[in-house]
Amino acid sequence: MTTPRNFFLSLMVGDYAVFAALFVVSSGIGVFFAIKERKKASSKEFLVGGRQMSCGPVALSLTASFMSAVTVIGAPSDVYRYGASYVIFGVAYTFVVFLTAELFLPVFYRSGITSTYEYLELRFCKLVRVAATLIYIIQTILYTGVVVYAPALALNQVTGFDLWGSIFATGIVCTFYCTLGGLKAVVWTDAFQMVVMVVGFLTVLIQGASRAGGIESVWSTAHTGGRMDVFDFDVNPLRRHTFWTLSVGGTFTWLGIYGVNQSTIQRCISCKTEGHARWALYLNLLGLWIILFCAVVSGLIMYTFYSRCDPWSAGSVSAPDQLMPYFVMEILGAFPGLPGLFVACAFSGTLSTVAASINALATVTYEDFVSQCYRDLSNRAANWISKALCVVFGVACTTMAVAASYMGGIVQAALSIHGMCGGPMLGLFSLGILFPVTNLKGAVGGLIVGITLSFWVGVGAFIYPAPSNNTRPLELSTAGCNFNLTADGSNQTSVSVIIILRCLCLVFRYWLADSWYSMSYLYYSAVGFIGTVAAGLLITLLTGESNISLHHETTQRNNKTNKYNSYTEKYDK
Repeated sequence: MTTPRNFFLSLMVGDYAVFAALFVVSSGIGVFFAIKERKKASSKEFLVGGRQMSCGPVALSLTASFMSAVTVIGAPSDVYRYGASYVIFGVAYTFVVFLTAELFLPVFYRSGITSTYEYLELRFCKLVRVAATLIYIIQTILYTGVVVYAPALALNQVTGFDLWGSIFATGIVCTFYCTLGGLKAVVWTDAFQMVVMVVGFLTVLIQGASRAGGIESVWSTAHTGGRMDVFDFDVNPLRRHTFWTLSVGGTFTWLGIYGVNQSTIQRCISCKTEGHARWALYLNLLGLWIILFCAVVSGLIMYTFYSRCDPWSAGSVSAPDQLMPYFVMEILGAFPGLPGLFVACAFSGTLSTVAASINALATVTYEDFVSQCYRDLSNRAANWISKALCVVFGVACTTMAVAASYMGGIVQAALSIHGMCGGPMLGLFSLGILFPVTNLKGAVGGLIVGITLSFWVGVGAFIYPAPSNNTRPLELSTAGCNFNLTADGSNQTSVSVIIILRCLCLVFRYWLADSWYSMSYLYYSAVGFIGTVAAGLLITLLTGESNISLHHETTQRNNKTNKYNSYTEKYDK
């Protein structure tokens, strides 16, 4: 590419056919399970698949849900700007899956619970359970808004298609098959969408490497441009991405997403045995590595292709998150159907994540609120209420996408949300599981302290973005660009206004902005976790150990398990 040009490039009929097929198949899976399971009208069947799922589809579902459009679109852009150090997330994924499978999963699975927050009532009290559920609902709706907005933006930038029209289409389709088919539809649709994501990535990798001059050229150009400097062992917590922020901070961030997150645990406990659930997590790790590798290599290929003319600096795109779809149209635009395959790839990540979120939100709301207020609901009534909750949260997540347009880069925005909420929640569950002495006052006080600290640093960083000496974006070149076709006075005016505003922000910055608020976004979860655990243990030490003995807690869990077994026997008959 040597000349910036208009980004709005029309898709062909074949592209729209590929894209439409994704929605048709996804909806069809929902209809299939609605018909297949129509005689099993119970909330347990709808929300946790009757606890008869096998490890294969659950593993694919877990990978698809958490490797969303944020990864498909945002991760290559991040590599393009900051280098291949993003691949160190693979270390964090390994620790996270191991800890989830060996530490948290056995507690939840053996308790026979449906909502993870049910454990908090068993361990502490109902107040803690309700507070944790509300935090989860807020966190998930915020995160899902970002995930819905990302592929909608991609479609808008590639084709000029109405941004909000695509957002509503995504929300409607997700809500449709989630409401009809329940968790089984979500899991099997995720498995299909995972395949679409991998095929879409591979198409970009093969054609992109070919257009960039081959793998050797990609490696050489990326190395020359500083993109291959992966291991930076600087311990400064203000640095955006180093080995320590990505491995340690990433572990805390993703453990809050995996270890105690309802969406993950709900699919794990839907497995027929604990062994299947554990294998689902380990197989999912392989999927995470594959998608991560594809995203990083895509970013390096994109950098090689634009090494002499960066579209963002040249003004061809208005935001870094638009780089990946722009690149796709550059290399695949001449092949009918392939640009549509990439758009389907991005939307596959979104559909899987949104559907899993809607199902999880409906589950915790029903289990933690509705079933507690109305204990004598019939199976039919419970099933219809669960479906209605899916519709409600489908609407909520879709409308939240409007606010996501103001959150900046999608990778950082998404993980910041998870860090701010996930860290304190991880700390709260850790107090209950790892520290038997923790009492109710310690749990409540620790949660308040953790939430306060993580939101303080997260919101402060949003208001006062970290300076470039901490984020350290790598150099981008426009030496090969021809600006004659696009340069005009209005662009110069816009640049001047931006420079003036940035200067004013620098003048009014204060000391917290360059210290506490400049902390890497990957440490938000660690801040919340440490604050929650430290405050919880300190308050427990001052007020006395928990009066709930381990024997009493075990008895409560066994009662729940016996209750579930009784239900299963009755259901089987």
